[in-house]
Amino acid sequence: MKKLILILLGSIFGMFSYSQAPFHKGVNLTGWFQTTGAHNIQFRKFTKKDFSDIKSLGCDVIRLPINMHEMTLGAPDYIIDPLLLTFMDSTVTWAEELQLHLLIDNHSFDPSTNTSPDVGDILTRIWPQIAERYKNRSDLIYYEILNEPHGITNAVWGAIQQQTIDAIREKDNNHTIIVGPSGYNSYNDLAQMPVYDDPNLLYTFHFYDPFLFTHQGASWVSPSMEPLAGVPFPYDAASMPECPSSLIGTWIESSLNNYPNDGTIAKVKSLIDIAINFRETRNVNIFCGEFGVYIPNSDTTDRVAWYKVIKEYLDEKDIPWTSWDYKGGFGIFDKGSNEFFEHDLNIPLIEALGFNVPVQTPYFLNPDTTGFILYDDYLGSGINEASWAPVTLDYYSELYPNNENYCIYVADGPQYRNVAFNFIPNRDLSALKTQDYALDFFVRGNDPDIQLDLRFVDTKTGTTDHPWRMRTTLNNSNTDFDKRWHHLHIPLIDFTEQGSWDNNQWYEPEGKFDWTAIDRFEIVAEHAPLNGLKIWFDNIIITNLDTALVRETGTLGVVMMENQAKSITAFPNPFTEKASITFENDAPENFSIIIYNVANQKVADLFQSNISSGSHTISWDGRDNQGRTVPNGIYFCHLISRKNHHTLKLVFAGN
Repeated sequence: MKKLILILLGSIFGMFSYSQAPFHKGVNLTGWFQTTGAHNIQFRKFTKKDFSDIKSLGCDVIRLPINMHEMTLGAPDYIIDPLLLTFMDSTVTWAEELQLHLLIDNHSFDPSTNTSPDVGDILTRIWPQIAERYKNRSDLIYYEILNEPHGITNAVWGAIQQQTIDAIREKDNNHTIIVGPSGYNSYNDLAQMPVYDDPNLLYTFHFYDPFLFTHQGASWVSPSMEPLAGVPFPYDAASMPECPSSLIGTWIESSLNNYPNDGTIAKVKSLIDIAINFRETRNVNIFCGEFGVYIPNSDTTDRVAWYKVIKEYLDEKDIPWTSWDYKGGFGIFDKGSNEFFEHDLNIPLIEALGFNVPVQTPYFLNPDTTGFILYDDYLGSGINEASWAPVTLDYYSELYPNNENYCIYVADGPQYRNVAFNFIPNRDLSALKTQDYALDFFVRGNDPDIQLDLRFVDTKTGTTDHPWRMRTTLNNSNTDFDKRWHHLHIPLIDFTEQGSWDNNQWYEPEGKFDWTAIDRFEIVAEHAPLNGLKIWFDNIIITNLDTALVRETGTLGVVMMENQAKSITAFPNPFTEKASITFENDAPENFSIIIYNVANQKVADLFQSNISSGSHTISWDGRDNQGRTVPNGIYFCHLISRKNHHTLKLVFAGN
């Protein structure tokens, strides 16, 4: 009886408070912010043009999955890395400028790991930070609490979700919050959610049925479905594959036996009806946040047919949706293509989803006729990170870059590790090579014995070909690794052929390197391990101009940086009210202490005076020069004298 009363109250409350979601159809923009940290995000992987392209399809919404929990400084406060917020600010602005709804999806998700009952400790800390930052932005922005909780009861998860709603509402009463059930956001679990006392919610569910069809070939399920291929949709007895021998006796064999019932259009619609019944019972808004079919082992025609059935039924029942995904294994581009919007869209699928059909043209690889950027704070356009990384690799080091805000930092690690810039698509540098173009960059290192190879690797075209290398070696014969920035301009014609490592063996040079089909550029510890070595790169470009200047002329105090805790410390750190900054000096000297934010903008002048030798302490209360409390995040305290420059990272968590 109590449950019935709650349902009736929810229905009555909804009659007066809930409104239809103002968006209709869109995509998930995956593989972008789903990294193990903000400093691993390839920010230029997607741009405002991608948002515009998606809108041109007729989409009015983008769901943005973010591995949010990995983007923090960790327990206990889970302060969000300011770099992530910087990136998110851009996506929010693009969405608003293009009038696209943007769903900020906390996609901290591992399908093989159950959601912890303690996850509320994280959610109630990270979401108020997001809400505080975007509370005054347009109503195009939405907060999705957590993607696909699982292995946790709906009772426990429902209480955690309510706590998170409350934490968000302490900061932001305006924006819609997206909530969902346990069981991987299953439609079957919707009805087990509590009746939340917030009128501005959107209830999400995901749809991947029949799972046997949508996930054939998937490696992340248990047991792996990689051996399974050719399952049709809808069910067709003549087209059904045999159960792979490795899957006999598993649930997959049982699902194949049940497929005559599960693989029908009627069955699929009846499952979506469960979500519809929840909507009608509770009188709330629902939204299908994910649906899709994995590409590798599914028949293209059957895949398109499934999307058409799901899309049309969702539309018929007035359920907004975002398909999984835009680019990637479930995407809307042709299998095995470069995924270029102008060339590679899967047109039958675009039509099945009811999207506008853009003009498509063939793609041809033409020689580059102008230079291009490999790195200038971000990886260049059309470049994917593909490193066999050293122990430390940071594309967003703020340690005195020569240009703009960031530089690349590489440190430690075994021999042969590399920083790799993968060209998508391959590049033809043959014309630039003959026109005096060069690899132009800045480099800084902490040890005169540093030796690295910089190399281009061409494309392996067949079993008898190899990925040939063209290299130059960077060492103390052509630059000084003296902790200062140095500018190098190395003509492409000065690179020499090295050979190839392929099929677990070495091939000596054969004069076969192909400048018309360059697959990647690499920075490689070819000669020795990087143990104890620290190297920075900035503004890596292909250009015919040798005009770049060293802007940051100081000597990097690498040793001081490593031992800075002996010279300048702060307690507590992170701090919420006041940090006591302590430093020592050996002789009387004039000192300045200045606080900068992560954008290298001055925040506060704490101290400037001539002081005696000894130990000194000064405090910072998290306020700027105008007396305003600064936003939560990372700041840098610079202790500057005529002889020394020490830097200390501070974390403010006072809001």
